[in-house]
Amino acid sequence: MVKIVGIETFLVPPRWLFCRVATDEGVVGWGEPIVEGRAEPVRAAVHVLAEYLIEKDPLRIEDHWQVMANGGFYRGGPVLSSALAGLDQALWDIAGKTYGVPVHALLGGPVRDRVRVYSWVGGDEPAELAEGIGARIEAGFTAVKMNASGRMPVLATAADIAGVVDRVALAREILGPARDVAVDFHGRVSAADARRILPLIAEFHPMFAEEPVLPDRPHLLPGVVAASSVPVATGERLYSRWDFRPVLEAGVAVVQPDLSHAGGISETRRIAALAEVWDAKLAPHCPLGPLALAASLQVAFATPNFLIQEQSIGLHYNDGADLLDYVADPAVFRFTEGYVARPEAPGLGVEIDEAAVRRADQAGHAWRNPVWRHDDGGVAEW
Repeated sequence: MVKIVGIETFLVPPRWLFCRVATDEGVVGWGEPIVEGRAEPVRAAVHVLAEYLIEKDPLRIEDHWQVMANGGFYRGGPVLSSALAGLDQALWDIAGKTYGVPVHALLGGPVRDRVRVYSWVGGDEPAELAEGIGARIEAGFTAVKMNASGRMPVLATAADIAGVVDRVALAREILGPARDVAVDFHGRVSAADARRILPLIAEFHPMFAEEPVLPDRPHLLPGVVAASSVPVATGERLYSRWDFRPVLEAGVAVVQPDLSHAGGISETRRIAALAEVWDAKLAPHCPLGPLALAASLQVAFATPNFLIQEQSIGLHYNDGADLLDYVADPAVFRFTEGYVARPEAPGLGVEIDEAAVRRADQAGHAWRNPVWRHDDGGVAEW
């Protein structure tokens, strides 16, 4: 029986955490367990969970998932779920390499030949938009995502609301009718303001409006969903299928679990299947590194109700290092006409440049998100 013999973690710039799971037969799996801005506690949680995995058969993925998720009296939350997620990715990577097939083959086989991806173009400052969208069109992307606003007051003024509408109108003008724009509210507006704003941007046909209310307030979603015809999306700060049930019952059209937060490949597959019951689509959140993206794509190729995949190459957060810096063969993430081809290499389908990762870990990082404040000094949503 093959056994897990070692688990390492690597704190790599710009803001990521990788894990490496080694077996006694020489098969190595990689994963990306990370909470952006909280990498250090996640790293500690990975090593706590590693105590259980050492000497275990890596191919018993579901049993290990159940123990790591439910074997402790206190469970869930972003840190533990993200630690679990990265280890789950690594176990699937080992399984694919052991059987000589990509992970999507183990998930039932591909249901599509290519996956549509989108690119982020800013929006905190309107001046960023025209140049950013133009560059993405030039690169062949057919969809972009933008922030609806920068910092927003507790209740928006007429000028604040007009600013959101003007941003979306500008994006639509540049993109034309044949391309898509998704609008991310980032939980920055109140439910009352979301109900006012969404009908005003409906004429610009956004693909979806993301996080129009904070994730801990699903009871407010039904009113927001009912306020307009704009599809509502949420899920990057939800961590289990139980978290997603109330938002699906509220009528969201798109779920956005993050494969490095929401329990990895195993749990995201279950969230996607649950979403099918409510005719909701899967658009995994992924402003992260190569392993999170590789895991997301494996799920995307095997999931019938998949919509579109986020990716972070060139993202503004990637200061000092980028996704492709840690990949031995960047061709796996080559985007053609806004799509990425199906990976056929075993496991997650991406070969990590281990030497580059070990060098980066020596420098490490201490990335933290900025803290925004209202004009009166109170803390604002970032």
